[in-house]
Amino acid sequence: MADWTHLDQTGKPGMVDVSGKEITVRRAVAESRLVIGRSIYDAMKDGELLTKKGAVLQTAIIAGTQAAKKTSELIPFCHPLPLDGCRVDAKFEGESSIVVRCECRTTARTGVEMEALTGASIAALTIYDMCKALDKGIVIEQTRLIEKDGGKSGHWEVEH
Repeated sequence: MADWTHLDQTGKPGMVDVSGKEITVRRAVAESRLVIGRSIYDAMKDGELLTKKGAVLQTAIIAGTQAAKKTSELIPFCHPLPLDGCRVDAKFEGESSIVVRCECRTTARTGVEMEALTGASIAALTIYDMCKALDKGIVIEQTRLIEKDGGKSGHWEVEH
């Protein structure tokens, strides 16, 4: 069971003790991809889509940032981290996708991968929520870590 960081020798779950780890600058980038229908693409192709709930992409950016800051409240064994920075962007890719990317930075004893993944996921869910009246067939797919820096494992980047 020692290979699983959140399980002790008896298999009991718990938060990892990071008190012995070195404080380093850490960074993580994650993304979520939404596959959208033609109606959403046509409504948004010239820029921001304003709905009764507000500006879609701007609201998604705010929601993603807010979610990244609250990750430890959502993921049971995730350490609460002071974020030094969080940047969420949403952009069109072709005529059928919106890609949401979240980059988080901290100076801490543990990484910010979960914060970046949570930020990208919640921003994507926000876009879905705000656009579902136009198209209920939106698909959120391929939420993944793109890159991370810092800590003992150093730099890692997804193979393209």
